[in-house]
Amino acid sequence: MTALNPTAMNPTALNTAPATAVPTAAVDALLLVFPAASAVHATPHMGAVLHHQVGSAAVASFVGVVSADLAVVLIDPSSTDVPAGSASAIVASHDVLRPALQAAAGVLGVGVLGDTRVEDASALFASDETVIFDLVGNGAVIGWFAIRLRKNGIVAGFNLTAPDAVASKLGRIRNVEMALTVEIGRTRMSVRDVLNLEPGAVIELDRSAGAPADILLNGRLIAHGEIVVVDQDYAVRITQILDVAEGLA
Repeated sequence: MTALNPTAMNPTALNTAPATAVPTAAVDALLLVFPAASAVHATPHMGAVLHHQVGSAAVASFVGVVSADLAVVLIDPSSTDVPAGSASAIVASHDVLRPALQAAAGVLGVGVLGDTRVEDASALFASDETVIFDLVGNGAVIGWFAIRLRKNGIVAGFNLTAPDAVASKLGRIRNVEMALTVEIGRTRMSVRDVLNLEPGAVIELDRSAGAPADILLNGRLIAHGEIVVVDQDYAVRITQILDVAEGLA
């Protein structure tokens, strides 16, 4: 996963933060990469979101030191077609929303975000433990974002156990496979431009030749390295391990 990952809130910060701090950080991160043609901001939702309003939602579950269910509902799902650059059948609305959900999950620290799926999220929106935000664009509500922190040694009120217990919680996910990605550069393109790519096209990246490659674990930068060839296969030699302890404490 290579979507933007904002700085995660560590367990100590989660333990002392107000109950709305984590959901607010998550929706702020979501809006940084939210696919909209115009500016969108979030406000805490007042009252209940009706069942017929929820309909089909883009839903993903995060499992880690903090676990959560996240969902985005758009009143007009086709509203993502314009910023995405295409209404192509090969690009679904939940695929377009995936980077935004990844960004929201990024504030929760180390863990794994499951596949984004489309399903009825009425139960999630109706839960007393769910925090809901109105997504507002051009003065009108265009959808909702919901996040519910789940219990895995962490109560719904966001009270965490002592930092010394973090390692033991991580033991629960030690056998979970995570994607290790080596990135030599990146760029942003609309779906329209991607669909127009042809053999021979050149995509310019944001990194100069000879610059170290980024090594990402499940989308989070953990090290730098250089590309090498081993037995005719590409490999990466680690040149620097970043200090990721702050993400675990």
